[in-house]
Amino acid sequence: MERNNESSGNFILLGFSDRPKLEMVLFFTNMMFYFLAVMGNSSIIFLSLVDPRLHRPMYFFLCNLSLLDLCYTSSSIPQMLVNLWGPQKTITYMGCVIQLFAFLSVGGTECIHLSVMAYDRFVAICKPLHYMTIMHPQLCLRLAACAWLTGIANSILMSPVTMSLERCGHRRINHFVCEMPAIIRISCVDTSRVEGLVFFLAIPIVLVPLTMILVSYGYIAAAVLRIQSAAGRRKAFNTCSSHMIVVSLFYSTIIYMYMQPGNVASQDQGKFLTLFYCLVTPTLNPFIYTLRNKDVKGAMWKVLGKDRSLLDAKGH
Repeated sequence: MERNNESSGNFILLGFSDRPKLEMVLFFTNMMFYFLAVMGNSSIIFLSLVDPRLHRPMYFFLCNLSLLDLCYTSSSIPQMLVNLWGPQKTITYMGCVIQLFAFLSVGGTECIHLSVMAYDRFVAICKPLHYMTIMHPQLCLRLAACAWLTGIANSILMSPVTMSLERCGHRRINHFVCEMPAIIRISCVDTSRVEGLVFFLAIPIVLVPLTMILVSYGYIAAAVLRIQSAAGRRKAFNTCSSHMIVVSLFYSTIIYMYMQPGNVASQDQGKFLTLFYCLVTPTLNPFIYTLRNKDVKGAMWKVLGKDRSLLDAKGH
């Protein structure tokens, strides 16, 4: 009977309710960031679909990253905005399950997808003459599917395990989202086995992809140093620097959060870290990837009815 009661009713997401003045500031700030995240990532997906110049492996993977970022923000931020605006801080049990499943699946997928993007850059710089032969459409689809399926499989395993923990009637989650570390904290039983499973799964889903990224960029750095011309080195650096910035922003927060899921001392810090990787990073990604990318900027000018090459010619 107690287990049945645990799977019904609402949870209370405390969020930032202990700081009422901060709530209104966060509401308007997060609403602005959410709007920019949706517009930026939707624009990249749209441009990748309509412009033939972006029908290449790099932009296929960038399009997938934008879709992941849209899923990340849309699974949590609208609910958080509702809770920040009004006195009600509740979320249904099923809503919490869906949010947890989305967070785990999208987070796991993005970890692996970033390593796939690093491999794409490795092939582009270290084996440029064979790039289109190696990164053919079938391989790109398989790599993207592998990332998505691994993330979903991780969520299928961990979501039921997390939600099945006995909570002894505790329904107040000290977070603004149903995230796994926050749910683990309200359990009234020993969670060491669950935390051990989280740490074990973090090896293939977080640490192995990160290692692959570092190895790929080690080879890339060696290849760049062998390039004779300064212009060639600058072009290679610009191609990879955007991805490295995104990897650094994402992995630093993910590793801190999920390699110590039950750490009570970091609860307040954890809220802002979660806010960073589920809202700030998805907002910054489109700008990071487009500011130095002539193809994306050219596609954007084309959609707006202005040919960038003509504008540059007039400027000269």
